Amino acid sequence: MPAPSSPTGQSAIRPAHELIAHDGYLSCCRFIDEQSLLTSSGDSTCIFWDVEKNEAITSFVDHGGDVMSLSVLPSINRHIFVSGSCDATAKVWDTRLGKCVQTHAGHESDVNAVQFFPDGNAFSTGSDDSTCRLFDIRSYGAVNVFGNDKIVSGVTSVSFSASGRLLFAGHDDSSCLAWDVLADGKGLAFQLAGHESRVSCLGVNSTGEALCTGSWDSLLKVWA
Repeated sequence: MPAPSSPTGQSAIRPAHELIAHDGYLSCCRFIDEQSLLTSSGDSTCIFWDVEKNEAITSFVDHGGDVMSLSVLPSINRHIFVSGSCDATAKVWDTRLGKCVQTHAGHESDVNAVQFFPDGNAFSTGSDDSTCRLFDIRSYGAVNVFGNDKIVSGVTSVSFSASGRLLFAGHDDSSCLAWDVLADGKGLAFQLAGHESRVSCLGVNSTGEALCTGSWDSLLKVWA
């Protein structure tokens, strides 16, 4: 029997699984492995799922506002993840313990984006307060703050270069800024300009040779 067609004439693809438990919008989802998934939501929680069983295993409920983003520790044992929330904090969680193990404060507004450093010992945050911060989970604190008085737009997304030397940040004002992680956080490494509306997402490819930015201007741009 042929696959059912959509109104456009293309074959419709049906979902293999449907996961239901959140009470708010879904802001982010990340696979841990082929059977495990993490999600974050406007209901102020994150959920750890068994995809094959269509079952919510653990709910993480310590945030006091919408959870906007999450990132999974880049290692073989992917039990640790970090989340960013509208309560202006980032929290580190352990799925084995089912609870928060670190809370990182410092931002003055919503934390919209989080991303682990390539070696897993630190993570970056991006906030509506127009700054990014680099938190070290070993020293339990911020080791750099990226921003200056000329930057007044909120940060929507963050990603590291393959080496971790550069931190890329997408902004509400259509810009993408690149920061040198080892330098003074007030000076930019460079800026990418080309979008006509807010940069809503970005990511670096696995080889580190290209950056892709997505914008409300309906365009994706690849920078090499």
